[in-house]
Amino acid sequence: MKYIVSIILLLAVATTSCNKMLDEKVITNVTDSFYNTKAGFQTAVTGSYVAMRAFYSTERGMTLTETGTDIYTNGSDGDFKFVSQYTSQLDSRYTHIRDLWNSFYQTINTCNVVVDRANLIPDLDSASKIKGVAEAKFCRAHYHFILMEMFGAVPLRLNENTKIVTEAHRDSTKAIYDAVINDLLAAEKDLPATQTDWGRATKPAAEHLLARVYLTRASSPDAKPTDYADAAKYADMVIKNYSFKLLDDPGQVWAQGKENNAETIFAAQYTTDALYGYADNNACRFFLMQYDVLPGMKRDLANGTPWKRFMPTKYLIETLYRDRVHDVRYEKFFTTVWFTNAPTATLALGDTSVYMPGYDVSDAEIKSKKYLLVPPRNYYEKLYPSLNKFADALRPDNQASGVRPFIAFRLAETYLIDAEAQMMLGNNQAAADLVNVVRMRAARPGATPAETQANRDAMKATAAQMNIDFMLDERGRELVGEQLRWFDLVRTHKLLERVRLYSDNQKAKESIAPKHVLRPIPQDQIDRSSTPFPQNPGY
Repeated sequence: MKYIVSIILLLAVATTSCNKMLDEKVITNVTDSFYNTKAGFQTAVTGSYVAMRAFYSTERGMTLTETGTDIYTNGSDGDFKFVSQYTSQLDSRYTHIRDLWNSFYQTINTCNVVVDRANLIPDLDSASKIKGVAEAKFCRAHYHFILMEMFGAVPLRLNENTKIVTEAHRDSTKAIYDAVINDLLAAEKDLPATQTDWGRATKPAAEHLLARVYLTRASSPDAKPTDYADAAKYADMVIKNYSFKLLDDPGQVWAQGKENNAETIFAAQYTTDALYGYADNNACRFFLMQYDVLPGMKRDLANGTPWKRFMPTKYLIETLYRDRVHDVRYEKFFTTVWFTNAPTATLALGDTSVYMPGYDVSDAEIKSKKYLLVPPRNYYEKLYPSLNKFADALRPDNQASGVRPFIAFRLAETYLIDAEAQMMLGNNQAAADLVNVVRMRAARPGATPAETQANRDAMKATAAQMNIDFMLDERGRELVGEQLRWFDLVRTHKLLERVRLYSDNQKAKESIAPKHVLRPIPQDQIDRSSTPFPQNPGY
């Protein structure tokens, strides 16, 4: 495997704001010795975050984590439907896995530059060194963990490569888990609780990721007896030791311009500055149905650019979101009505143009409306309720990529991690209490206190309901679209079962096989290694 020092040259720019985003400046014409200076060290620390943008809010990241599950399948467009369908095209030549693999390992090497060179820089003050190394270890653990979740045994890289290396081998998942946890424990010890630059790693971000890692290992062949307890421990620390809180309105968690809110623990950063924009930040496009060809509608920034890549399954819409009386999440997270922005002879500006009521209506009622009335039986790959969490109306124009940050860790997930761990420890009432914190937030406010309480009571889960399927359903309702679903189904050993039961895609039902709990190793990796580098079984 060919590893050369490959650092995206970015430098944090200091400002006086206490709430500024992780800012970046391009540095050019530097030599290797630059990274032995204080400025070079800080450049490498900031460069440690670069691969977050290869994964979060990108087509490769979304396709590898959301579609091909029980809650999302392919829409009508795009070149990667085979991922949703698990057909033979999902093989080692698949470009998304190659690009993600390369980006992660290049950036892991940047992290290793920080860790290996920190003690060699004479004028680097202790505080900057400790914090910088902790940030790099957080990022390194993050990348190694995602790689292992996708591919299983992968190369573990904990030191900088300063020359071409052609030999490569796959380290055991046990060794990778140990390294990831050691990195996160070290980061958790040294990171501050908050950072001036929003987007940098913090102590609670490390604790949240630790909880997620322990929960994942707990159901793996590498499980240790304390894993569920450790997952609950670190989730509890995030919940109890900081000022995070669930927002009153779940629809505001992803409100554009308000991503840095009390519920957000860690976010991948993007920017509105065209010079530093990132062409792959396109989550705002993937979940939208093709509204712009319908009567009374044209494409605009407010409604988004409908790439119709991903379509929700009936199981998501009709089962997980069946309760729309007491639970507001479906109406908050999905767009089901579009208003006329291109007037016609029968539709004035602002009139309802498209309405998806979410329940069946008669053909006579459909024909009676001047707008397009679409019951669930008429959903198809171009026409369906559209997830709106990532809507991005601040793009410069309809052709531009997204500019908003992507919330990677948030408190609602922390509660659900804690709940699942408690359930697996046999503490079902504690699990129900934690789940209910999330569910009570989603309960519909009533016209009176009594009505509000009645909705909350109807939403309340019981200890008897606590099982892994309930947990997966609740995670689906709350975390839909947030790049967790495929991982959740794999770690709970439910991927094949749930795709076969709930996917609307017949090809997926027929084609999914045990090998699909791992992704294929990129062929480029196998070909460029001078030593045998085995492919995952079945590919």
